[in-house]
Amino acid sequence: MKKRHLILAVICLIMVLLNITARLGTAFPDFYLKYIFHYISVPFSFITGLVPFSVGEFLIYCGIALVVIGIPLLVLLVIFRKNSRRKICSIGASAALWVAAFVVTTETLNCFIMYQCTKFSDRYFPDTHEHTDEELTELYALLIDKCNELSLQVSRDENGQFVLTDELIGNAKAAMKKAAEDYSVLSGYYPDPKPIFYSYYMAQSDLLGIFFPFSMEANYNADMCDINFPNTICHEYSHLKGIIQEDEANFIAFIATTGSDSIDFRYSGYINALEYVQNQIYENNVEQAFSLDEKIEYAVVCDLFRFMPENYIEENDDKEIISTETVEVFSDAATDTSLKINGVEDGIKSYSRMVNLLLDYYF
Repeated sequence: MKKRHLILAVICLIMVLLNITARLGTAFPDFYLKYIFHYISVPFSFITGLVPFSVGEFLIYCGIALVVIGIPLLVLLVIFRKNSRRKICSIGASAALWVAAFVVTTETLNCFIMYQCTKFSDRYFPDTHEHTDEELTELYALLIDKCNELSLQVSRDENGQFVLTDELIGNAKAAMKKAAEDYSVLSGYYPDPKPIFYSYYMAQSDLLGIFFPFSMEANYNADMCDINFPNTICHEYSHLKGIIQEDEANFIAFIATTGSDSIDFRYSGYINALEYVQNQIYENNVEQAFSLDEKIEYAVVCDLFRFMPENYIEENDDKEIISTETVEVFSDAATDTSLKINGVEDGIKSYSRMVNLLLDYYF
């Protein structure tokens, strides 16, 4: 192995050891998040933020091209360039190690370690108790009242659905900085969030936003319904500050949006919370809460569970490369597997644990 190969291999080994250390207890991950992560994430996100498009999305396309074109090309060169096989293999090995070292390093330092931090509820709600159906019902009623009140103050289109009129990026940054007054981990620099160019794939996957650890960017689906933009941006911003667990990022998005000076942001935050709580109530079969559904105003119903514009997938089927059903299955499986590998036992279902944090917060 050449010296340059050995250095990259050592970097990968160090990242593996850091991951192992992080899983031995919360002391190291908590120390890393509090004292080190900021000095890595801020310069990284500032540099990628200078580029007007999503660097993370671009790198994914490069990775696909490397697999689809690069590997077959390497094989052909090895077969037909007999006199240069050693050099070709050396270049191929260098490229593979560089990619591996970059992915392992950025994923470890910008994501994996934080999965092992002390849970948000243990840090901020140490005196929490096991919550009851009565508390869940009370929370449901509170969220319904908030949504009903705000639904009358926002702008709507001809179909009665919410239209975002307040400035998005400035209000999102202001909301996060205001939330930092209570949760100091959120303080500091925020880059502009970036739309994904090929948002149709995200729509197929039911993805509203995505955080790329290897580019430290907050990305969002440019084609989603307006009601989702404020909450989604704040959710992805949470990841930039080391809040990696999805339920915790959901909760931070709720705190940021509902504490915003923008009515549009507050409405988006309460609507998102109402959706999670309503799902939890029906999953737990809390009969005493069912009657509250009748109190939900029609304007709120128009905005509930509206992730993409009506008939969006059908109207954009010319962009389809892989069937929506296949993309959905693959995306869910990939997300679920990634979460479980990082110690999130309930995988993709962990998003709904936001309800527990809401109950901790209110009760």
